[in-house]
Amino acid sequence: MFKKILLLMREKIRLNQYVLTVHADEEMDADEFSVFDVENCILVGEITERQKDVNTGEWKYLVKGNSMDNDNMSIVGKISPTGKLVIITVFAD
Repeated sequence: MFKKILLLMREKIRLNQYVLTVHADEEMDADEFSVFDVENCILVGEITERQKDVNTGEWKYLVKGNSMDNDNMSIVGKISPTGKLVIITVFAD
């Protein structure tokens, strides 16, 4: 499901073409995840849900995967109009 978007997200991770929101950074700290955990989650995970942002109308995607320590985690991300991957939030499952 949403294979093209997932492949694009993975490419953005590999090319370091992504940004973390302040909220995502705060949630990473709260759940003791690193940026490497976020990258791994996207590289090995799967998109399980697509959500439409009610304010912007943009599509965002829920990716479920694993941290570097193999803990279950999820990220919500989207492709911005500039073409970068934006990590909106991060949380432990």
